[in-house]
Amino acid sequence: MSPLGSVLFLMSLGFTGLLFGLRSYTGGVLYPPGGPCLSEVSPVGYYYGLKNEKGRHSYRPQPMGSHCMDERFRRVRIWLLAARPKTLPAAIAPVLLGTALAWGESVFHASSACAALIAAVLIQVAANYANDYYDYLKGADAGERLGPQRATQAGLVTPAQMRNATALVLALAALFGLYLVYRGGWPILLIGLLSMLFAVLYTGGPFPLGYIGVADLFVLVFFGPVAVAGTYYVQALYMPWPPILVGFAPGLLSVAILTVNNLRDVDQDRQAGKKTLAVRFGVGYARVQYLVCMVVALAVIPLGATLLTGRVLSCLALFALIPASGCVKIVFTKREGAILNQTLAGTGKVLLLFSVLFSLGWIIS
Repeated sequence: MSPLGSVLFLMSLGFTGLLFGLRSYTGGVLYPPGGPCLSEVSPVGYYYGLKNEKGRHSYRPQPMGSHCMDERFRRVRIWLLAARPKTLPAAIAPVLLGTALAWGESVFHASSACAALIAAVLIQVAANYANDYYDYLKGADAGERLGPQRATQAGLVTPAQMRNATALVLALAALFGLYLVYRGGWPILLIGLLSMLFAVLYTGGPFPLGYIGVADLFVLVFFGPVAVAGTYYVQALYMPWPPILVGFAPGLLSVAILTVNNLRDVDQDRQAGKKTLAVRFGVGYARVQYLVCMVVALAVIPLGATLLTGRVLSCLALFALIPASGCVKIVFTKREGAILNQTLAGTGKVLLLFSVLFSLGWIIS
């Protein structure tokens, strides 16, 4: 079987396993009696519940009506919402950049790029599921959340279902990772194992990264140079310096996403004992951290890459500074949860925009 045929087979097998796995882990009542109606579910795929007078989101189920979704579809939708689609740009962007760098050097490998993208997204989803599960166990989601509703805390799934779903998605990521290990050898095996391990240790284990203030470093490294360089390496099978340098851009922007999240939750995290950098050093520090991440990622790195490689059109990425400026303004002037939720999503869009513009400029230069 050809490499492309192998990855297509793994894709079909993996998604079949995902569908059957989700069906196995979504038994029982996923909604409280009455269940939420369509009006409570965001059209872009996030369950926020209803807003109270302070603009915060809370779960308030409404009586079952004719406009409510079919029970089976609701169950699948819950798992999609728990996957937190707005965080997925952090997984997609570095794979896109690594693939564009490989394309620009004429070493693009389609099946490797495809497998890397799927594995990255699955690991991100598993991390989100694990975060949902462990935050529930630690009581970090107790009380009224400022961010999107957590499935376990809201009683939409049981802790056992969320734990099993985490294991299932990690297993699927490992399935696709087997092909990448076949291509890239032990370096890819090491990256994959560490990525899956840290996906759980982010909020799990005796010293969870997100609780002791080192999550930012992990995000910078693994959503940045490791992801971009790993994607490039599994296609080219050698490693020059540009993927490492360029990789710091999505890493910094992913840290910016995390910073908005921590800024929004700073008071709740302090009560729950989470020692994020925003809790340790204050709101002012978090705002400056966000600004530095955005400026270095969107301006310094593209200009540096252009000067060092001569690929002038890579500076197309500078246009991402336009929407980024609006996000920075909100971070420095607002603290409301609903507004920062929008800014978190906006930062993810900036990350994707930067990745697309830089990739396009790199390829056509």
